[in-house]
Amino acid sequence: MQGSALKQLIHANLGRAKYEPTWNIQKKLVDLRYLFKIPDCLLVCEHYPVITMGRGTEKGNLLVSEESLREKGIELFEIERGGDITFHGPGQAVIYPIINLKDRNGDVHKYLRDLERVAVQTLEDIGLKAGIKEGLTGIWVDDHKVGAIGIAVSRWITYHGLALNVSTDPDYFELINPCGITEFPVGSITELSGQELSADFVGNLLVENFVDEFGYNNIERVENLSDYIKKHSDSTQFD
Repeated sequence: MQGSALKQLIHANLGRAKYEPTWNIQKKLVDLRYLFKIPDCLLVCEHYPVITMGRGTEKGNLLVSEESLREKGIELFEIERGGDITFHGPGQAVIYPIINLKDRNGDVHKYLRDLERVAVQTLEDIGLKAGIKEGLTGIWVDDHKVGAIGIAVSRWITYHGLALNVSTDPDYFELINPCGITEFPVGSITELSGQELSADFVGNLLVENFVDEFGYNNIERVENLSDYIKKHSDSTQFD
């Protein structure tokens, strides 16, 4: 498996999913990938409302109390990815690659640039001219931040990933300084393109561009990820 890891990819669409179980799934897949029990994986999903605070989060970038978030039905997690605070929720397409960077010369910076290209190409497929902004994180269209990238690497295995705002309610971003950025607004694909697209449609485009950018040619779609993890784990327990 080790020699063919760049060609083989497991793909699972989780649909709309709560954040914490998806986070736990990622960590389980990281363990299995590290042990060479599974090939590289790509999860795609859309989350229920959640704010996540990465390792670089300035506490002042959360603009409301935790009690206020609970009242609005928004979860809050401090997590191990890089970067500052961000929001995930309905109308947003998210991908989580679980890949072995040792098969890519252990180059984390190149991996991040490759993820940026996946996002930019996806937006260009939709008809938006996108790019990065010097000194700031994320994916940009006309000075609007439409995408966020934040990753973690454990034993050279990646997790966390990339999110694009498709039709996300902009009011959610008023609760935070997204990625610590205050001088530019957050935007969405629907707003900037005038097209009514679903997060699922954009998620599928992200998957296609990820496959092309990273050079996979043997893609296996997994319908029941819980069963897949059980099958490849030493333990039969999976929550």
